[in-house]
Amino acid sequence: MKLLIKQAHILTMNSADEQFIGDVWIEGQRIVHIGADLGALEKQADRVLQGAGKVLLPGFVQTHVHLCQTLFRGRADDLELMDWLRNRIWPLEASHDEESVYYSAMLGIGELIRSGTTTILDMETVNYTDSAFRAIAESGLRAISGKVMMDHGDNVPDRLLERTDESLRQSVELLEKWNGLDDGRIQYAFCPRFVVSCTERLLKEVRDLSAHYDVRVHTHASENRGEIELVEQERGMRNVVYLDHIGLANPRLILAHCIWLDEEEKRIIRDKGVKVTHCPGSNLKLASGIAEIPELLSREIHVGLGADGAPCNNNLDMFQEMRLAALIHKAEHGPTSMDAKTVLRMATMGGAEVLGMESEIGSIEPGKRADLIMIDLNDFHTFPSYDVDMYSRIVYSTTRGDVETVLIDGKVVLENKRHLTLDKQRILKESDRSIKRLIKRM
Repeated sequence: MKLLIKQAHILTMNSADEQFIGDVWIEGQRIVHIGADLGALEKQADRVLQGAGKVLLPGFVQTHVHLCQTLFRGRADDLELMDWLRNRIWPLEASHDEESVYYSAMLGIGELIRSGTTTILDMETVNYTDSAFRAIAESGLRAISGKVMMDHGDNVPDRLLERTDESLRQSVELLEKWNGLDDGRIQYAFCPRFVVSCTERLLKEVRDLSAHYDVRVHTHASENRGEIELVEQERGMRNVVYLDHIGLANPRLILAHCIWLDEEEKRIIRDKGVKVTHCPGSNLKLASGIAEIPELLSREIHVGLGADGAPCNNNLDMFQEMRLAALIHKAEHGPTSMDAKTVLRMATMGGAEVLGMESEIGSIEPGKRADLIMIDLNDFHTFPSYDVDMYSRIVYSTTRGDVETVLIDGKVVLENKRHLTLDKQRILKESDRSIKRLIKRM
């Protein structure tokens, strides 16, 4: 397929922060040309998308999501982390079946694509991860995902507490089945839930397997003070210090949250090339705290943005995460901290860098994957438009309802706000049926 996008306002998010009104020429999965006027190519195009009066952006990259939890939206409100996990989320995850994981994933994917997210780093539950991968494959979403690993801990439901060997075996089987599928659109990551849920043996095995297969390790760390106290009691040191002690702190490690870091942990993250994902909506709702993101960025630590799961947010909307990330840090660090361009970069190229995919996605440049979103800003809440900074309009004024078209790997998956790869009504109907079944099973 040869596709031409004509006369959009292009925010490239490249290293020079170029933006201009022009065209994008796509062949197959990749961007081939961008320029002020590529109209001469129109006769060669299989398809032309009109971008006049609209904004073209790289698709958003969310670096921490739980698709398996989308069904639990609204069922774990107003709790702190450990109560949220032990009393609501773990029992619900333990009740999952093959079909419910599939529809939970589909429900989340529909919301993600509809709001402009084209790539995610996802963490599933212990069981039925195949179903989530099947949903990802069918939807066209770009994703790194993996089965959650839990072989340790108190108050863990029997169906989630694994034998170490079995957890490792299943993870490797899933990796060998799904990693690299569809020319790399789907990738695998090892996902030990957090130190509290994992034996040292499992974490060391994950360390070695990650190196052997050259894949990411995705886990939670330093999200909550109670969690940190548990780790210190059991392992004798703080989260990041412990992960470094056992050899897991390296450029393949991606840590969600990182709210309560001390100076030694910040140094380890910087020196070892560990990546961080900031989840402001989740962190506020669970009253976990506010991560020191301006400081981490000043230390040249790679930081991405993620919505986390639907039951601790309660949506998967990158526009809300960008706005929150821009606002919550200003009270302490001043109004010029976390400006709109910085935050939009976290949502695009910053996320790509966290995932090690900066040469493939995150900006609009020749040679990169055609993961693009087109936004229509011709509405009351985004005007006046005259001489207003486009980064400001996107981060502070735009909403997910303004996303009109989404392309992933050069394929149109959302057009005129309608999904082309998902059956919305079936997903909504089956999601309700699934959660009803899970509640009865608890």
